[in-house]
Amino acid sequence: MSMGKSLLWICCISLSCMVLSSSNEKSGESDAQDPFTATVDGKEVAIYKLKNDKGMEIHVLNYGGRVVKIMVPDREGSIDDVVLGFDRLEDYQESSEAYFGAVIGRYGNRIAKGSFSLDGTSYALAINNEPNALHGGPAGFHHVVWEVLEHHDDHIAMKYIAKDGEEGYPGNMEIFMTYTLTDDNGFRIDYEATTDKKTVVNLTHHSFFNLNGAGSGDVMDHILELNASAFTPVDKTLIPVGTILPVANTPMDFTRPTAIGERIGEGDEQLTFGRGYDHNWVLDKAEPGLLTFAAAITAPASGRKMEVFTTEPGIQFYSGNFLNGSVSGKDGKNYIHRSAFCLETQHFPDSPNQETFPSTVLSPGEKYTHTVIYQFSVLADTR
Repeated sequence: MSMGKSLLWICCISLSCMVLSSSNEKSGESDAQDPFTATVDGKEVAIYKLKNDKGMEIHVLNYGGRVVKIMVPDREGSIDDVVLGFDRLEDYQESSEAYFGAVIGRYGNRIAKGSFSLDGTSYALAINNEPNALHGGPAGFHHVVWEVLEHHDDHIAMKYIAKDGEEGYPGNMEIFMTYTLTDDNGFRIDYEATTDKKTVVNLTHHSFFNLNGAGSGDVMDHILELNASAFTPVDKTLIPVGTILPVANTPMDFTRPTAIGERIGEGDEQLTFGRGYDHNWVLDKAEPGLLTFAAAITAPASGRKMEVFTTEPGIQFYSGNFLNGSVSGKDGKNYIHRSAFCLETQHFPDSPNQETFPSTVLSPGEKYTHTVIYQFSVLADTR
C-alpha cells in the first residue's frame, strides 16, 4: 500500500524558506461566532481543514496542534468522526487531563519523579501525574498556540519555539510539524526539532480513536495487532522498571489480531497497574529509524481499519481506562469507560533515567525527526 506522497517540500523546510502561504484558507476566519476562533496569549487560533477526493477530512486546531475531527467512511460509505474531542475551544483549554487530539511534548509519556540529569546537571519538571511528570507538563505543547506556516487542502505546516527552561526543560527548542492528508486516506505527521542546548525530546500524537464513531460506545470489540514481541513492564506508578520482557503467553501479546477486551479483565499485575492497557510496546524493527508497520486495528461493526506506520522504536497502547463518563464531548455525548483507544508512537517512557533504553537526548547541531502515518481503509463485511 502507498505510504503517501513523498512531500519533497518537507525536505527543504528551514528557517529561511518556511513562509505562510498567501493562498491559505481556514474555517471561521471571519465568523465571530465560530467556537474555535479566538485570540489566546495574543495569538490567533482557528480551525484548518484538510480534505481529499475520497471524502475524508481532518480538522486541525492550531491550539495544541489538536486534531479536532477525522471524518472517515465506513463500509456502507457513511462518513463519521472517529476521534474524541470537544465542540468549543474553551473545553480544550479547560481540560487539564484529556489530551484529545494534541501534539505532546517536550517529552511524551512519563518521567519518573519529574527529574533527570544531563552531563551532571539535574533538571526538575512539573509533577502533573503524581509522583511523575507526564506529557511535557501541565503547560506542555498541547496547551500552546502553534504558528501556522502553510496551509493547503492536503497539508498544514506549523512551528513552535519552546523557551529554555519552559516546563523545566533545558534549551531553546524549535519544532516544525506537518500534518498531511494523502490521496489514499493516510494521515501523516512529520516532526523536526533542533535545540541550542543539550536536552531531551520525545514528541507524539494523542488522538483518542473510536472507529465506530466518537461517542458510540466502548472499543472492547476492536481487533488490535501490534508488531511487537516485547514490552516495557512498569511499576504501580506506570514507570518502566528498566527491563524489556517478551509478550508471549501474557495478556500483552497482540502479535496476532486480538479483541482489546478479550483479556483486559485478567488478574495480571501489569493490567492492574495500568487499570487496563497503558503500556509501551517495543516494536520489531530490522534497524532503528525505518518507517515500518507498527499496528493495525479494525472495528467489526463499521468495517473501518486503521494501520500505523512509524520511524519510532515504541508505541504506547492506551485503552481509555481513565474515561469514566464524566467528560461531555462532541454533541453533548459523554465519553464512557474505555470508549476510545490511543496508539502513540514514541521513544520509551522515562528514557532520560534508563540507560539501556534508546536515547532521547538531542544536542546542538543535531536534528530530531519522527514520522507516523495513520492509514485508514475499509474491510468487506465478513460478519
